[in-house]
Amino acid sequence: MLTVPAFLVGPSAAGVSGTTPTAVTAHSSVATAPTGAASPASLPTATATTRASSPTTPARVTSPTPAPSSTATVAGLTTEQTRTRSATITPSPRKPRSFCGGELTFGTVNNCGLIIGQAQDTWTLTTTADSDVLYLQVVETPGVSLTIRVNHQDGWKACEINAYHEYLDECRLGPAGPYTLTVSTTNGSGKGGYTLSVESRRTPSTCEQLPADAFSWASAGVSGTLSAGSAARCFTFDQPIGSKLFIAEPHLRDLTGLRAEITDARHQQLCQSHVTYADCTLSSAGPYRVFIEHIDGKATAYNLRLPRISQAVGCPTLPLAPFGDPGAAVGRGRLEPNERACHSFSTTTAAQVTVRIDPSAMEWRLYDNVGRYICDQSSVEYCNLPTAGQYTLLPWSGNDTRARDYQVAVTPLHRVDGCGASTGTSWDQPTLHVRLTSPVQTTCHPFQGRAGDRVVAYTGPVETIEWLVDQNGTRICTTLSPNDWSPADGGCVLPADGTYRMIWFPSRWVSDSLDPTYQVQIRRLTDAAGCSTLRPGSYDAAPALTGIRCRTVEIAEAGSYRLRTVSATNDAVISLVFDRDGRPICHVGRCDLPTAGRYTLVFEPHGVVENDVQHAATLVPWTPSDCATVSDAGWRDAPHRGAFQVAGQINCLRLTSPPGSRVVRSEPVEGFLDRRTETRVVDATGTEVCDWPNTTSCELIGQAPFFALINGVINRPTATYAMAFSRVDEPPACPVLSRDVETAVTAGADRFVVCFSIPADQHAAMESFTWKRTAGTGVADVSVFDSQGRWRCGRNGLEIEGTRTCSLPDGPVTVLFETDGKDATYRLTHRDASAPTT
Repeated sequence: MLTVPAFLVGPSAAGVSGTTPTAVTAHSSVATAPTGAASPASLPTATATTRASSPTTPARVTSPTPAPSSTATVAGLTTEQTRTRSATITPSPRKPRSFCGGELTFGTVNNCGLIIGQAQDTWTLTTTADSDVLYLQVVETPGVSLTIRVNHQDGWKACEINAYHEYLDECRLGPAGPYTLTVSTTNGSGKGGYTLSVESRRTPSTCEQLPADAFSWASAGVSGTLSAGSAARCFTFDQPIGSKLFIAEPHLRDLTGLRAEITDARHQQLCQSHVTYADCTLSSAGPYRVFIEHIDGKATAYNLRLPRISQAVGCPTLPLAPFGDPGAAVGRGRLEPNERACHSFSTTTAAQVTVRIDPSAMEWRLYDNVGRYICDQSSVEYCNLPTAGQYTLLPWSGNDTRARDYQVAVTPLHRVDGCGASTGTSWDQPTLHVRLTSPVQTTCHPFQGRAGDRVVAYTGPVETIEWLVDQNGTRICTTLSPNDWSPADGGCVLPADGTYRMIWFPSRWVSDSLDPTYQVQIRRLTDAAGCSTLRPGSYDAAPALTGIRCRTVEIAEAGSYRLRTVSATNDAVISLVFDRDGRPICHVGRCDLPTAGRYTLVFEPHGVVENDVQHAATLVPWTPSDCATVSDAGWRDAPHRGAFQVAGQINCLRLTSPPGSRVVRSEPVEGFLDRRTETRVVDATGTEVCDWPNTTSCELIGQAPFFALINGVINRPTATYAMAFSRVDEPPACPVLSRDVETAVTAGADRFVVCFSIPADQHAAMESFTWKRTAGTGVADVSVFDSQGRWRCGRNGLEIEGTRTCSLPDGPVTVLFETDGKDATYRLTHRDASAPTT
């Protein structure tokens, strides 16, 4: 905006009144009068200068207005002070300047040094083929984010590419002819440069012929460098339709940023290298093209390898391995990260084979000669080969970040070479000891079986995978679901008489630092042989402790039995009972045997157990009988004493307390965790009511009489014990424990629990019980029960002295003072816990 002063001087300016008119404002763009110019009144002569309005825009003059106070006379002329008027002049908007643009040529990288703000660069290209696909690469410099729109000459948009696309982009065009590429900043702001390159899928600028050996697994590949900013590099090749290739290089998994795309003769995409396995089936006719691109447009060295999976060439031959030590029939190699290797083998017949690879976590795939997928590492047992012929095995290092050495072996199951000597299925057969010599070996053990036999197998010391095959190598059973043949499922049922083989291998290799020797047992559940005899016994009787992990159970009468099975250290073990046909019937605890006759008991049925490992089994009627009666006033009467002669023994006592009452069991031990027995209470039907030490006072619910069943504890297979039972749910005939008075208590081996009562009016809502040993060597604790026999406090742990504070309800309470059975004297007192101590 320019503000211009203007004057009229001389007679023509005076008008009628002789006064000078007010100043006018010019509407043309002229320079502003200098600030501080001399006033016309101060000039020596009247030489003021005017700049008239343009002829096409006459100056607008206002009516003259006298201003006496501001006039002056110069050389006979009358003048007044100049007045000015301002106006805003808005220039026309200027189009943002574009520095780049022009004709694009396929395969050429174009560099633009600057794009700024709202500028738009226009590039043109011409396609000679309908439905072409552009490979378009734009590399931005820091400071700018670009959007590229591709429009047909008729104005419709073919595609738009912007910074939010993760990888370089392809643009599908329409009819052949001219197209315009408009490059602009994404948000209309920013400043920077870029490179731009395009390549055609249908009419590429150049396309190099791949040599024949590019499809061999032994080929080093075709190498080169993709220049910076380049859209794509094209290669052409031909292979039989239906061929399967592996895009070995390049691949996004190798972290170079390169990827490859294969198209057919119709220029349709067939495969891309960024899928997991990058297997590419040439499902339509060639010739074919492969385009190599970089997702960020960086200058990158590439290596192109397309080894053929179908009719594979360049693969080392892998001999089929025998069972046992595979010897020289092992393929070896070293895989870099994300690399595949190739091994080929042949069979003369359809077959089942095991594929063993080390390390076991390495992935692999198996294909037939026409490239059909057969199996992979998820087929942990074996692969079914549908026909005779050549097969291709491809180990793959996956996404591991380090190079790894590997070994691989393939063993056909229909062959028997390398199998171990035949073994029997009797339970007293010696355990087979097998030393593994290779991490990829598969082991075989033949045995004879009859139709309907149920057999089980055990291996150790670490987890293995095993299954049974018939003499033709056909799988009968496996340890893997859904065809589990574990003992709990009744083992594997053999379909016919004949020779069977157990096939197995470790699920992982035992390192060289450990002994790679395995134990193997094959055993028959049907009409089991080699087991010692077990017959139902009685409570308080000692069971037999012997070797061989099974028992032939002979039952004279059907019924419910109580079964306890332990190791030589009195540790409980899982066991199963099978009928004569080998079907599981029951396990430890309650065992209902439906008929008289013969059954089989198997100790620890889920792992190898050597024949010299001893076990004991107690089988007694479910409902106890002929049990000694014990007093429920154990604090007063002599304690009950018992003994365990051997591991697994179950002793029994009959309780005299009626249903609904509560009883407490006491043992003379140094700590409540230093126990010698486990005691559970059952009613007249054998149903469990409670158990010690997991309860304090046991409420007798059920049908009388009630029985205490006593077991020894682990690591104490033989022991003596003492215990007393005290009823605590009714006011006992126990002496009163006086308040605030020290009461002397004498304890010993025959008096390890002492009972006191406290009347309702002799205790507060919060009461403290304190004891201290005054003589002897024992330790003690107190337990307090309300009038219903419910435990209120105590039994925290035996000590020389201590205090227990209890919240007590209204009514009388019972106090049991329990000791370790050693001769000692104590002082015991109780008081109101809220009262101050003196």
